[in-house]
Amino acid sequence: MNTFEDYIRNFNYASIGPMKITAKRFLEQIKTNEIVAIDARFTEEYALWHIDFIPNIPINELPDRLDELNKDKTIVVCCPNETRSNIAMHYLLTKGFKAAFLMGGLIGLQQHLLGNQAREFYNA
Repeated sequence: MNTFEDYIRNFNYASIGPMKITAKRFLEQIKTNEIVAIDARFTEEYALWHIDFIPNIPINELPDRLDELNKDKTIVVCCPNETRSNIAMHYLLTKGFKAAFLMGGLIGLQQHLLGNQAREFYNA
């Protein structure tokens, strides 16, 4: 897809499923290197708190940093809720990437990684 218009014209029910990934599935696929994640928040936000295994490419830098991304893997875009990750995901799709957004965002992921779940993921 070359343009957002093409993306919209071709959008259908089958397009919805691959757009979203749950925290559980995200963690499973990160462990097996099936996906690549990026944190789309601005640099200052990332500096104050972040998840170590998710690199930061701020949404406003994304157009200039596409060469850092692997077109062979699904890029899962993350932000605190889902706002920027949705925008970045759609942008990546129009640039020929396979992309999705993390459902519940980074806040949901942090809530998922509590107690035993954090320990299990860390030890894996």
